[in-house]
Formats: sequence, C-alpha cells, structure tokens
Amino acid sequence: MTKPMRKPDWLKVPYDPKAVKEVASLMKDLKLNTVCNEANCPNLGECFMKHTATFMILGSHCTRNCRFCNVTHAAPDQVDPHEPENLAKAAKQLGLHHVVITQVTRDDLPDGGAQQFAECLQQLHEQCPGTTVEVLTSDLKGDHDALDIVLQAGPNVFNHNVEMPKELYSKVRPEARYKRSLDVLRYAKENYPDILTKTGFMLGLGETDEQIDALLDDLVETGCDILTIGQYLQPSPQHYPLQRYVTPEEFDQYRELALSKGFKFVTSTPLVRSSYRAAEAVEAVSESRKS
Repeated sequence: MTKPMRKPDWLKVPYDPKAVKEVASLMKDLKLNTVCNEANCPNLGECFMKHTATFMILGSHCTRNCRFCNVTHAAPDQVDPHEPENLAKAAKQLGLHHVVITQVTRDDLPDGGAQQFAECLQQLHEQCPGTTVEVLTSDLKGDHDALDIVLQAGPNVFNHNVEMPKELYSKVRPEARYKRSLDVLRYAKENYPDILTKTGFMLGLGETDEQIDALLDDLVETGCDILTIGQYLQPSPQHYPLQRYVTPEEFDQYRELALSKGFKFVTSTPLVRSSYRAAEAVEAVSESRKS
C-alpha cells in the first residue's frame, strides 16, 4: 500500500466543537442534511462557527459513485415533502444572508430532483425575503426541462461543478460527461443571463497545466461568471489516489490565469470548496455589474 502523503501546514484549519454541535443539532431536529458533514468538508469548523452551512437536499445517498467524493453511494432515500419548508426554517433561524443548496445526484427521479430545488427556492423567498440563494445542481442529465424548473424558480446563482479536466473523467467520474456539464452551464447563461453562473474544479488529481488551460478556455466559452479552485483531499484509501498537494503560490497563479481569461470572480486556494465564502462572490460580481 502506498504511504499517504503528509498533509502540509496550509491545510490545517480551526475547529470549534461547540459551534459544530449547535448547527448539527438544528439540522438533525429539522431532518436536514448538510454537504459539510456528508462530503467531509475541511471548512466545516469555520463555516459552522459563522452559523452558515450548505444544505444538501434529496437525502444523503447518491445514485452515482464518483471516485473522488465522500458522499455515500447507495439506494436513494425517499423524497421528503417537508424538506423545503424545514430548510427555509433553518435558514431563518441561522439568520443566513446567503443560502447554498446542493444535492445528491438523483438519476432515479424523472426530473433529477429539479422540482425539490424549486420548492426550496419558493420557501426561501417566502420565509427569508432579501436572502440570496445559490443552487449547486447535478448535471440533471442535461435535461433542459429540468434545468428550466430550477432556473425559473429564481436563484441568484446557478452553480454546476465541472470538477476536473475532460481527460480525467473516465478514471475519476465515469458516470458523468464533460461536454454535458459544459452544456448545462452554457444553457443556463444563454437562457437566463441575469442569473450568475458558477463552477469549480479540484487540483491534485494528476492534471497537467495544459489540461487546466484548456479547461479554463472551455469554461469561459460558456459565459461562466464565477470560478472556484481547490485542493483534492482523498477521503479514504478506497477513493481516487491523491497525486500531489498544490502550493498556495500555485493556486494564486491559477487564479490570475483564470481572471486573465475573463472570469469575473475567482477564488483559488487549497481550502476552497464550491460554496466557501460564496456570498462574497455574489456581492463582488453584483457590484461590478452596477459599475
């Protein structure tokens, strides 16, 4: 067995057990899931200390089995009809100004879970007026009707992660399609131009600089506004093997490259995840639109 690489100091983060327990208790009471826990996010402590969390709807079991992801691959849960209302209650109780909703992939549902997103958005608009909302969806199989259900519900940000260069898809996420993910982002921007579009990918999977450069070009071509770049952290020995830890200086270089290609806002550090400090990106891009 290959000896695991030692985690560098820049990946060590603070953790407040009291704050984590408080938010986790609220989620349990309202029968809600957070991607923070399910995906073993390294920023869990920081975000929970700030009373923020990314809600994960449609259960905690994913119908796909990507080799990088820590979310459980198993038979999907029943869709909870009370989830949208409970999610809005939690957002209101936490006093959130920006809510992020993601999902487990639900290829078993005809709309991929689009209607549940729409109902969550409706409840948030009603119970938390003035709160901005970001949705982070699966590719919904590229179904335009399903995408319309989500987008017509009025999110401020539509996020779909491409995760990695196309050359790695067959090895790391064989059930996904690179072109389909690009098409999802393009469809959202072309048909709902007032909604910010966002995507993200990881470093440390064995990608090359040439592949990253081509990936950035493909993403810019879709009209995508916001980009996140973070370090891949191998969840367990059974997951796709980590190839390397990328230095903060290299992340800075990728950020500058992405900005030079036309992204409006780029967050690129080892600890970045798709919803990390998401409100800052929305505020920055919204302000730039006004000027």
